[in-house]
Amino acid sequence: MIVSALLTSVGINFGLCVLFFTLYSILRKQPCNYDVYIPRLLAEGKSQQRSSFILEWLLPSTSWVKRAWQTTEEELLLSSGLDAVVFMRIFIFSLRVFCLAGIIGIFVLLPVNCLGTQLAQFDIAELSNISLDLFTISNVNNGSKWWVKFGYEAHSLLFTFVIRAGILHVRENWFADFPYCILLPLVSLYFNKLCIFFHLSCRLWAHFCAVYIVTGFVCYLLYYEYNYISSKRIEYFYSSKPQPHQFTVLVRSIPVAAGSSVSDSVEKFFTEYYPTTYLSHMVVRRTNKIRGLIDEAKKLYKRITALQSGPTKTKYGREGYLGLFGRKVDLVDHYEKKLEDLEENVRLEQSEASLAGEEIRAAFVSFKTRYAASTACHMQQSINPTRWVTEEAPEPHDVNWPFFSSSFLRRWFSKLAVVVVYILVTVLFLIPVVFVQGLTNLDQLELMFPFLKSILTLKFVSQVVTGYLPSFILQLFLKTVPPVMKFLSSIQGYISISQIEKSACNRMFWFTVWNIFFGNVLSGSVLNQISTILDPENIPSKLAVAVPAQASFFIAYVVTIGWTSASTELFRIIPLICSLIRNPCGGDKDDELEAPPPPYHRDIPKILFFGLLGITYFFLAPLILPFLLVYFCLGYIIYRNQFLNVYSPRYEAAGKFWPIVHNSMIFSLVLMHAIAVGIFTLKKLSMASTLTFPLPVFTLIFNEYCRKRFLPNFVAYSAESLIKKDRGDIHDGSMEEFFESLVTAYQDPALLPIQYSSHTDGHSTPLLRV
Repeated sequence: MIVSALLTSVGINFGLCVLFFTLYSILRKQPCNYDVYIPRLLAEGKSQQRSSFILEWLLPSTSWVKRAWQTTEEELLLSSGLDAVVFMRIFIFSLRVFCLAGIIGIFVLLPVNCLGTQLAQFDIAELSNISLDLFTISNVNNGSKWWVKFGYEAHSLLFTFVIRAGILHVRENWFADFPYCILLPLVSLYFNKLCIFFHLSCRLWAHFCAVYIVTGFVCYLLYYEYNYISSKRIEYFYSSKPQPHQFTVLVRSIPVAAGSSVSDSVEKFFTEYYPTTYLSHMVVRRTNKIRGLIDEAKKLYKRITALQSGPTKTKYGREGYLGLFGRKVDLVDHYEKKLEDLEENVRLEQSEASLAGEEIRAAFVSFKTRYAASTACHMQQSINPTRWVTEEAPEPHDVNWPFFSSSFLRRWFSKLAVVVVYILVTVLFLIPVVFVQGLTNLDQLELMFPFLKSILTLKFVSQVVTGYLPSFILQLFLKTVPPVMKFLSSIQGYISISQIEKSACNRMFWFTVWNIFFGNVLSGSVLNQISTILDPENIPSKLAVAVPAQASFFIAYVVTIGWTSASTELFRIIPLICSLIRNPCGGDKDDELEAPPPPYHRDIPKILFFGLLGITYFFLAPLILPFLLVYFCLGYIIYRNQFLNVYSPRYEAAGKFWPIVHNSMIFSLVLMHAIAVGIFTLKKLSMASTLTFPLPVFTLIFNEYCRKRFLPNFVAYSAESLIKKDRGDIHDGSMEEFFESLVTAYQDPALLPIQYSSHTDGHSTPLLRV
């Protein structure tokens, strides 16, 4: 890729960002768009619809930027929870890392790369037509075995000295001529040696030093952030009100004696072994069929509501399939009768589910103290470890109820199927990756599609095709991946939505690493160098150019996917289109407004992948760093705004996403070290390659220390914290009321009564209320 193609991509994406920012600053003021841009404020009653027109609505403004910037971390913690704070700490961490890396990369490494002559001379007059490879480490001249040259030069100097001494011995002014005849050649030769050394080797030693400096700085920041978030997690626990999940554990694989029920077995076991701390239990039941009926009833209710609020002529239609067959009826009455039948079926199914035969061998068991619940959770309950298996209970609204209806065998097959499907999706996604890589090479593209040859000769078209189109196409394919990963995690058997999203987050990150990073590097570098591989003599020199050669693609990737995805996150184009279709301006908006949850499983892997690109490519192609800094700055402001106005958290994982962030950064560092070893070796700087070997070892030792020091605080709270919190509740008068509500906190929502209003009072009341 040449500089002009990159500038074309930057120009297109910069224009899109300006357009989205301008439209957002205008559309967010329109009352008909409040459900798109401030749904959280509407749902919480902090903002109301306004009907009077104000001219200011049509003028763009930046007031939202100021508000997002001035919001403190404590305010964000109170409004969105610790998970939102951890999410924003990823941006803070990244900005700190790449500010230092940017200073080193732009002011030290980039000039060193440009002054190299391995590929070609840098000519500022032809800047637009220069290949981006000239800005990478590929353009730096190969090093040399300077210690071998040093020995050779020393031997030559000694020989010269002996010859010179023999000549001077026959002269009368031996001692007078000695300083000039001996020292001057010595100084001259050593000065020549130093020039050769600095010209060939020291440029690569600058990259070596940069790798060490950035590694140390990243490890320091990782330790600081892990310690900071760990302490925030403890503070958040101390300041929180009593929560049901703090006093409850999930018990599975409950043994049941003949003639007894699951409920009886739980009651007997915990009354006997936890007589002073056991409070109550709630057995899990099979409710899949009930949930299906309730979902169908809710759809009917929404359809009836829409018909009642619409024009009269739309209230009549045919009762058959898709409204095309059958007799003509009043649709409102028809759907109301169907809804009444569904409600009766729900009551019957709920009655059957309350029988002992519908019990699942799992139960939520609640205790009187947090310490007792934690003890029961982390202690083996039975001599047989496969019975009375306990684990932490999630928050009641975080429970993934469909999981409990699966048998052990079905869960086992689901896990196996998920692994197989995940591998297939990962492999199949290589097809668009290889196709995208073909677009970055015009010669290869003309061979594949000869009919495009005349079009590709146009300069602007070729710049768009090579600079913007590949990343744009890849972005479209990537949009489909997060929902797939979340679906795969949801059928694997996790008991909570937060666990599903954490699993999807991990899967999404590794999917991106293997397909976008390794997939592009391999398809773009190795597969295109088949002829080189067949010629062993040229492998080292060619690979030294091919490995960092994909930096141009990843720079365009950061600009296209990073900048544009951040601006589209702010503009929310898909929700805006859906809102215009569903609720046009001035239309009816009686439906209950619900703010969307933060898409952690989609956005955290994306941020981490950009961090991986920055860490691995900062010394290979420093030109990527300014574009990364722009992305992280945009993301910092935009996501703060979204947490304040758009996203409403559905659960609180108390910062448990940070270990994923830490592990991904450690992987990025080790990957950078591996690349550095290979590059220095191929660049014939074996000493630097050897001295880089300790870095991954020290990094993994550091990671092991952090795992021992901080990770246990993210797995469970300490006895010290639990007992201190329990003692603080002794004098809390509201605890008795809390324990009364705790008894029914984990009741399956599908078993709650559904009330049906028959309109006997003549008023329009809800048909369905849960």
